[in-house]
This record gives sequence, C-alpha cells and structure tokens, in this order.
Amino acid sequence: MTLVLQMSDPHFGTERPMALAALERLCGELRPDVLLITGDITQRARPIEFSRARAFVDKLGIPARLVIPGNHDIPLYALPTRLLHPYQRYERAFGPVRDDEFETDDLLLIALNTTRRYRHKNGELSERQIERTAQRLAAARAGQVKLVAVHQPVAVTRASDLANLLRGHAKAARRWAEAGVDAIVGGHIHLPYVLPLHERRPDLPRPVWAVQAGTALSTRVRGGIPNSVNLIRTEQGQAAVVERWDVDETAGLFQRVSSTPLT
Repeated sequence: MTLVLQMSDPHFGTERPMALAALERLCGELRPDVLLITGDITQRARPIEFSRARAFVDKLGIPARLVIPGNHDIPLYALPTRLLHPYQRYERAFGPVRDDEFETDDLLLIALNTTRRYRHKNGELSERQIERTAQRLAAARAGQVKLVAVHQPVAVTRASDLANLLRGHAKAARRWAEAGVDAIVGGHIHLPYVLPLHERRPDLPRPVWAVQAGTALSTRVRGGIPNSVNLIRTEQGQAAVVERWDVDETAGLFQRVSSTPLT
C-alpha cells in the first residue's frame, strides 16, 4: 500500500501555528510515503515565506515529495523578477520547476506545472504536457493507480469558480481518460471535494475523478470549511481511496471526515 498526503494551498505567510502542529502530528502517526504539494506554497512568493515552508516540509519527515508551484508562488508585485526570473525564489527552496513523477508498484503519480508567468492566477496545460502525460499514463504498469496532479481545478461545484478552471482541462481529461487516468488532483480554490468527472462528461471513455483539496494551513479558509488535507491510499489492483481530514479547532488535531473510493 502507498499513502499520499496531499497538502495544497498552505500559503505560508498566513499559516496557522495550530494547523502546523496538527499536521506534523498527523504525519508522525500515519507516516505517509509521499508528500504531494499542489501549489500556492506561499502567500506572496517572498523568500522568508519559502524558507518557512521548506523548513516545515523537512520537519514532516516524509520520505518522498512532489511539489508544484501555484500562482501565488510567482511574485506579483516584484515585476522584474516576475518577468525575468519568475521561479527563482521557488527554486531556491524546492529545486527546479519541472513536471515530475513518483512511482511505486501500486501508484503512478504525475505532477504538472500549470502556472504561467504571463497569467495572474489562471493556469493552463500545453499541448505538449497533455500528450506527454497521456503517453506516460498509457505506459503505466498493470495494477497501478494513475493520478495526475495540477494546481487549478478541472471541475468546480460553484458558478463563481468557473473562471478558476484550468485552461485546457477539457481536452486533457478526455485524452488522459483514453490513456487510463483514474483521478486528476488539484487545489487553488480552497474547497475540498471528490467528483465523478465521468458523470459530468459523457465523452470520457472510463471513470475519472476530480479530487480537490482545501487549504492545509492558511487562515484563508473558505465556505466554512476548516484547514483540510487529503490522504490518498492506493493498493495494487485495488481502487484508490481518498480520505479528507479536517482540523478540529477544539482538539487541535486533523481528523478524518470522509472516505471516498474511486470506483
């Protein structure tokens, strides 16, 4: 079995000490195999925010990690840096920005950078990213759960979030479904949910799920939902299970509030 901890939108610079301590305790108890950070690591892409984020991630002690930037991880007001070196501050803390993957016998997890320096907050997928990812999914081993991680959502539950949809999501979902993807995992809008994308998209040839995470650590909670993370459990030949864990303000602990099999 492989256990993935999805931590999205921590927005260091607005992080809550209680949530930091609760997440550290959760990791100590469950010992995830891989940490997936789906963007917006910082609030304003300041060096001190990246430094605090990296120190916390190291403190969690998770053996492997996949990290992708969000729109907040590109400087907004430092225009020369945004135009000439948009990922410089990110890379000093987390290394080169690149599409990456993590693989075990029961999991293929592909993480894609969907930020662009010429966009304020909207993300996009290039034709090359879509096709290259499809080819990698098609080459996955038998029995692997196949997940693709992005920052912006591929499906939303509120009309007000339609503008936040990832550019290129419709083509990507169809092409990746043909290649065997099981779920597309994202963040950005601070709302956790699991949606059967195939029920909304009759053009998809197989079940594909949209898995969204809330904000793990920030004061910028939304919709009355507290700080939240996802734990994704995979096992060879079995459907993945997505567990949502919300912080309990009184206990100061993350507690499981739902469990959804991706069948």
